[in-house]
Amino acid sequence: MTVLDVIQSGTSFLARKGVDSPRLQVELLLAHALKLPRLRLYLNFERTLSELELQTIRPLLKRRAAREPLQQIVGSSSFCGLEIAVNSNVLIPRPETELLAERGWRFLNCQSSDARVSALDLGTGSGCIAIALAVQSPSAQIDATDISGPALVTARENAKWHRVLDRIHFREGNGFSMLPPGRMFDLIVSNPPYVASHEIASLQPEVRDHDPRLALDGGPEGLDFYELMAAEAGAFLKPCGRLMAEIGDDQSIRVCELFRQHNWIVEAVERDYTGRERILVAAVGRSLNGAGSNQ
Repeated sequence: MTVLDVIQSGTSFLARKGVDSPRLQVELLLAHALKLPRLRLYLNFERTLSELELQTIRPLLKRRAAREPLQQIVGSSSFCGLEIAVNSNVLIPRPETELLAERGWRFLNCQSSDARVSALDLGTGSGCIAIALAVQSPSAQIDATDISGPALVTARENAKWHRVLDRIHFREGNGFSMLPPGRMFDLIVSNPPYVASHEIASLQPEVRDHDPRLALDGGPEGLDFYELMAAEAGAFLKPCGRLMAEIGDDQSIRVCELFRQHNWIVEAVERDYTGRERILVAAVGRSLNGAGSNQ
């Protein structure tokens, strides 16, 4: 079989299994198996594959047909131009989360250059946000927390690969419980679990069956983590700091109300590439710092 034969037959196979963008998926898997840039495949359509090469690509196609995510099959995902190792212990980074990371490092880089800035990545998973902040904000010191020990193993390896491990302090635990008393941050950033528990069964198999449930399940209404942040994050944020969090589809009104109930000032809800309200930006209300209410 030639490269083109594999692309055509693999595309038909994945399409029958309901995989989105089947040709692209085949090309990416084939490029991974042959250790070639994807575009190089177009220059090698007529090349005949060896039996060993065919034996390498066939199980990859079968795994994708079984709806295992492409990123887990190849072992990595691109995030803000960084290669991030992923596996079944971590959420695969989404394109919309890149907007959250970019918003975060832009804020950090606008702070005073006279002192180091600090950030907290709450629920770090693969470490993609914390690492992007560290790479793009060289003066930043970052704490990154997660309830999952296996996820933190992956996050540390990613930070080591990108040479920012010395500026990221990974902490295992739930919420804010593992942070030292008095620890304060210029920025708190989070892509929390925000899928309502009863909606998980209706998600795409790639997400439902392969992303860790801890990274998806936001409780009965998908709001549990926002309630935690609204109630507790203010105690860890500097007076001029910001909290930035990704929110799910159609959650912006309820999430904003939660934060306002705890005297946060909601500065913005920014939209993602599809026009959906996706990034909450909030500041601490003055009463949370003991100076009376802004409301």
